[in-house]
Amino acid sequence: MSPNRIKILLVEDDINLGTVLKEFLSVKGFDVTHCVNGEDAYNIFNQKPFDICLFDVMMPKVDGFTLAKNIKQISSIPFIFLTAKSLLDDKIEGFKIGADDYITKPFSMEELILRINAVLKRSNRNDKLFNKSEYKIGGYNFNFDKRILLHNNKEQKLTSKEAELLKLLCQKQNELLERSEALKAIWKTDSYFTSRSMDVYIAKLRNYLKADPNIRIVNVHGSGFKLIVE
Repeated sequence: MSPNRIKILLVEDDINLGTVLKEFLSVKGFDVTHCVNGEDAYNIFNQKPFDICLFDVMMPKVDGFTLAKNIKQISSIPFIFLTAKSLLDDKIEGFKIGADDYITKPFSMEELILRINAVLKRSNRNDKLFNKSEYKIGGYNFNFDKRILLHNNKEQKLTSKEAELLKLLCQKQNELLERSEALKAIWKTDSYFTSRSMDVYIAKLRNYLKADPNIRIVNVHGSGFKLIVE
């Protein structure tokens, strides 16, 4: 598991919903820890580092509002309430506690992703990951700003698109980089022709990295690619 993944503490007492949310967010590249009550969540929060919290409000043992108050006393971590409660007074209470956002059920998964990313952007917790310029890939060192891949003192100069694609793969090292995500990020479209073009760049990156047998860029059929570093 890549140490660069954004770590989410998800606290949701509905097992089915919690499982679905965890699986969806994991596929999108997040590292998710799921708890079913506020008491367990508080204990785990004190044991592991997280970047953002998603709290249900109505939970056993310790409710979401109380959990948020307790965590705010020891951390400035951003958090979003996920709840079926839509009364204005409840929203006001959530924001008074210090919530960064409040989303009522039912909600779309894509909306949740957008809200998470917006909160992370505001809190600058994404900067370290997405503005990073140097990456260690097995026996290689990759400098994105200089577009240089270094191995055993031998430099490989990359084109801008090669560098952008390798950076996306590094950000999701050992995780799925979705084809459509890469196409839209680099080519701004996911047409058939740009997709074929990306396959050419993937082949070039494989060739550049072939000196280290512990590195592979694998195709995930119908989904995308994985940069695997053993």
